[in-house]
Amino acid sequence: MRARKFRVESICRVLTEQGVAVAGRTYRNWKKAAPSARTITDAGLTDALRATVGTPEGMYGRRKMTSHLRRQGHQVAACTVDRLMSDEGLSGVVRGRKHRTTIPGGKDSRRAPDLLDRDFTAAAPNRKWVTDFTYCRTWSGFVYVAFVIDCFSRAIVGWHAATVKDTAMVTTALKMALWRRDHAQHRVAAGLIHHSDAWSIHVYRIRGNACAGGDCGFHRQRRRRL
Repeated sequence: MRARKFRVESICRVLTEQGVAVAGRTYRNWKKAAPSARTITDAGLTDALRATVGTPEGMYGRRKMTSHLRRQGHQVAACTVDRLMSDEGLSGVVRGRKHRTTIPGGKDSRRAPDLLDRDFTAAAPNRKWVTDFTYCRTWSGFVYVAFVIDCFSRAIVGWHAATVKDTAMVTTALKMALWRRDHAQHRVAAGLIHHSDAWSIHVYRIRGNACAGGDCGFHRQRRRRL
């Protein structure tokens, strides 16, 4: 606005009308004020970080970069390095191979039908269950966690953690959900749909007649994970 020759007072008046009360002297004091000590320090450290781009030191993470800057004479804290590296989009190189979390389905893969038709509401418990699994990075490696959610209460009724993502990981969470509902006197009746999204390993549909007969089996539809 100042570049368009508007006066400071007229700009402040418009801002005040919009609920942002700013006095003209406040703007002039801000414009004449010297940069803060933190701003000056951050500018010097940012230049030092940018200078490491394309060098072996540019592969350092937060911890090694902090030590590197201290060796250069900068009195800097690790939290400051972390903040400035995040602002500049810098990150260290991670050792080890890249973990593959998805597998292409291939040209012959076929998506199983969506039995819920994107309707994730239920009028009663044990009508619709949705399932998925995720992975968590731990000190000992990746851990995969499968879980089953009841659409009626949004409660997690079954779960299972494993170090490999195989069929047993998914079915164990399902069997746990069936056991917990039976143990709580909420036995699963006919008509339960066990649904997973298009990116899961398998899609399952509970056969109601098998559940009602006491041997809760299920029909498994194979689906490749994309």
